Amino acid sequence: MPITLETLRRYAVARTLFAPTTLPKAITRLGFVQADPIRAPARAQDLTLRHRVKDYRAGDLERRYAALDIEEDFFVNYGFLPRATQALMHPRTPRTTLTEERQSQMDAVLGFVRAHGVVHPRVVDAHFAHGSSRNWFGGSSNASTQLLDDMHYRGLLRIAGRASGVRTYAERTAPASVPEPQPALDALVDVIVRKYAPLPERSLSELINHLRGGVPQWAHWRRDAFGRAKERLAHAQVDGQTYYWPATENPASRRHAPDEVVRLLAPFDPLVWDRRRFEHLWGWAYRFEAYTPAAKRVRGYYALPLLWHEQVIGWGNVSVVGGQMQAELGYVAGKPPPGGAFSAALDDELQRMETFLQAGASEKEGSSAKKLPHPPKRQIQPAPPQ
Repeated sequence: MPITLETLRRYAVARTLFAPTTLPKAITRLGFVQADPIRAPARAQDLTLRHRVKDYRAGDLERRYAALDIEEDFFVNYGFLPRATQALMHPRTPRTTLTEERQSQMDAVLGFVRAHGVVHPRVVDAHFAHGSSRNWFGGSSNASTQLLDDMHYRGLLRIAGRASGVRTYAERTAPASVPEPQPALDALVDVIVRKYAPLPERSLSELINHLRGGVPQWAHWRRDAFGRAKERLAHAQVDGQTYYWPATENPASRRHAPDEVVRLLAPFDPLVWDRRRFEHLWGWAYRFEAYTPAAKRVRGYYALPLLWHEQVIGWGNVSVVGGQMQAELGYVAGKPPPGGAFSAALDDELQRMETFLQAGASEKEGSSAKKLPHPPKRQIQPAPPQ
C-alpha cells in the first residue's frame, strides 16, 4: 500500500504509544527518556512514562532508579537510558581540555567519592569549600556541583540517585572494553530511529548531529553515520519529504488503527518532539513556551499536546491548586470534537491524570503521603481565544 500522510500519522502514534508494560521494559523499548526539571504538573519524564507503564505514578522513575539497570546521562539531550546504551558512549572525550588545576580537583574529589561511596554535592562542597562560579545560564552556581557534573559527563562518576530532587554521585566503574566507533555509532543512531521514527530526512540528520553531545570523540564521523543510516533504513516520500523508519516495520500495516483514547502528552514525548514532523503530520505549529515571556505565550507555560485518535487536536495546561486538579483546554478548531465519545474519553484521561499525580508512592508501597482528592466536578476551563 502507498505511504500517505494519514498512514504516517497512524504509524507514528501506534509505534510509540505501545501497550503499557513494566517500567524496565518501557525504558528499553523507548531506548531513551528525555528529562526536564519543570514540574507542571509533573516532570516530562514522568508524563512520558505514564502512557507506557502500567499503574505509573509521578515520581516512580526517581523512586525506583537505583534498582533499575539504567543511567542518567547525555545522549541527544539529557535523560535516562539503559546502562548498555550508555556504555556505547564511553570513554567520552570532551572537547574541553582539562587544566592541571582542574585535573587536580577532579582527582581529589574522585578520591573523596571512593572513600564515601555515594555523595551529595553539599557534602563535597563542605569538604573542599569550592565556593561558587558562573554557570552557563549566566547565574552564580556552586562550583562543586559544576565539578561533579563535569566528572559525570566525562564518565568518572555516575548518578546514584536523588535526594529531594538533587542528584547524588558515585564512582562509575570503567567498562571492561572500549566500543568500536563505527558499530557503536550505528547502534546509537538506531536508538534515535527506534524512538523518533518515522523521521523526516532533515530531522534524522539533526538528531545524528546532536550526538556530538553524547559522543564528542566521534563528532567527525557523524556524516558517515548518517549515510549508512539512510542505506539500511526503509524510506518513502510523502508530500515531497523523505521519511525514514526501521526496515523491519511496515507503516501501512492495518494494526495501526487509532483507538478511542484521549491523551495529554509531554512536550518532549517522542510523538511530538520533532516540531518539523508535528507541523507536517498535524498541520499546525506547537511550541514549548516555558521560557517564552508570559505576555508572548500563545498556548501556555507548559501546554500538553492533546491527542484524540491519530490527531493532535489541541492542548491542555494542567495544574493542582488547593489539592484539586485544574485543566485549561484549547482546541485548534476552536471547540472540542462533537459527540459523547470524545467527552467520555477526555473524562477518562483527566481521571488517569489525577491518579498519576497522587502525591508520593501508593499505599501498597507503604507511603503515608496525602493523595489528591477526587472532586465532584473537575475544574475544566477553556483556553483563551487565539
